[in-house]
Amino acid sequence: MPNGLDLAAELAHAFQGRERAWAFIRRFAAEWANPLLPGDGHDVAELDAAEERLGLRLPAALREAYALVGPRDDLTGNQDHLLPPKSLYVDETGEALVYRLENQHVVEWGIPLAELDRDDPPTVFRWDMLDKEAERWAPWIDRLSAAFVEIVMSESLFADEDLSGNRGLDPETVAALETRYALAPFPGYPADDPATRWFFGPDALLRDDGRSWLWVRARTPEAMDDVRHALPGMWCA
Repeated sequence: MPNGLDLAAELAHAFQGRERAWAFIRRFAAEWANPLLPGDGHDVAELDAAEERLGLRLPAALREAYALVGPRDDLTGNQDHLLPPKSLYVDETGEALVYRLENQHVVEWGIPLAELDRDDPPTVFRWDMLDKEAERWAPWIDRLSAAFVEIVMSESLFADEDLSGNRGLDPETVAALETRYALAPFPGYPADDPATRWFFGPDALLRDDGRSWLWVRARTPEAMDDVRHALPGMWCA
């Protein structure tokens, strides 16, 4: 990859602990967005105030992630929204601390309250449904630090319309995707099959949502053209 960033290798390291996850986010931001700078994150006072308001202790991984990416909407808010510390809330069932919302509030992402004592707890998500009694929190990604890696990668897909594209998937295109691009070392999520998968290509990052929809972010117009040619069909952007 240009500038020495090997996404596959860096991503594999990102699952070896929180510090590795934050290192990946720093490298990714520097080469796919804008570098993270001192002062970009939320400060300790904001995080302490959130704990006092909520009456609970935030996991170490959540504090570290907020201190790192904080209000950098280009990394955390191009499509869906990372809540600032002052807006964190416990859902009405008392089961989860909600830290992220889908752009139309159709999905919430949270941390089980029962897991808040862990430094790097698992994450959960919940669909907003007409039948509220049918709503359930379900497993998302098994470590919060990995969930933040996913957030930064996913939000990059919506950062630049000229370098992004998306389209529906059919079995033929899925087969071409699996043949032409490298599967990223990111565990499929959520647990339901088919799950979301990530792929890499030359200067391209691709997200396959359950073999039904494909999102792409390229680093150059030429790389985006290469993806379109490799996976011909009806592109939406």
